[in-house]
Amino acid sequence: MQDRLGREIDYIRISITDRCNLRCGYCMPECGVPSVSHDMILRFDEIVRLVKIFCSLGIKNVKITGGEPLVRKGAVGLIKDIKAIDGIEKVSLTTNGILLSEKLDVMAEAGIGSINISLDTLDRQKYMELTGLDGLDIVLKVIDECRAYPEIKVKINAVTLADYNRDEICALADFAADMGVTLRFIEMMPLGLGTGFGGYNQDEIMTVLEEAYGPAKTINEEVGSGPAKYYSFEGLEGRIGFISPMSHKFCRSCNRIRLTSEGLLRPCLGSDVGIDLRMPMREGASDEELASLICEGITDKPAGHRFETTDSLMSKIGG
Repeated sequence: MQDRLGREIDYIRISITDRCNLRCGYCMPECGVPSVSHDMILRFDEIVRLVKIFCSLGIKNVKITGGEPLVRKGAVGLIKDIKAIDGIEKVSLTTNGILLSEKLDVMAEAGIGSINISLDTLDRQKYMELTGLDGLDIVLKVIDECRAYPEIKVKINAVTLADYNRDEICALADFAADMGVTLRFIEMMPLGLGTGFGGYNQDEIMTVLEEAYGPAKTINEEVGSGPAKYYSFEGLEGRIGFISPMSHKFCRSCNRIRLTSEGLLRPCLGSDVGIDLRMPMREGASDEELASLICEGITDKPAGHRFETTDSLMSKIGG
């Protein structure tokens, strides 16, 4: 389906929980946030129903997010059910990796296509200070374990933070190359607590990488379903991706919509525009009526984000 600007919308990020087992400083307060009551969260059967409707409108790729999606019991079963929907080509997962190890076997059996693992530092003390958990070794171990599942594409997502991990840009790149996975640098977005953190933009990170590995070469072939742009370097195995909504705004080609854990359809992360699907669904709306609401949301997808004026906690919109 196309929005009013002619963008083909075929990718949805679905948050299945507002809860997380980490307290990353740019995402969630150390004390946490008030949890949404259980009855306000979409049930798995409701998510599957909505995905079937989304699919009928042209959605082909589904990303499962949170909070931390693996803290919700039955998340792998949901992935399997979504993957079984006729027309869904790929189901992927974004996770902090803490609970991933014990679920890798069933995840592969469920047909997961790719897993993005968040990792901003290779320093144990920094990791603990940032996340509130001494969990770096757990994450490093599960990234290594993922190599036993070549059918699952693994990416590391690293947010670049001022005065925190600039000196680790190359260390993260070398680690990803050694593991045979793709590293993606994500610019800090001014959302919620993220407004209090400075960061490094794509050009600044690229300068560091080119000084270490030589000139960057753009990879033109399609690598993923999202907005990341990928590059190779003569002195580095593999590729490096950038998701740069601030310095290299990609709204003109955005193909994504989001569904929050509470059933709010958000056509744009950096906008307050949203359509409630949970309430009409629970009040007996037909698939056709829900499809009409979804079409309305997609048609009116904003031309571009308004990160500078949006005030949302990242944990509530998918991390």
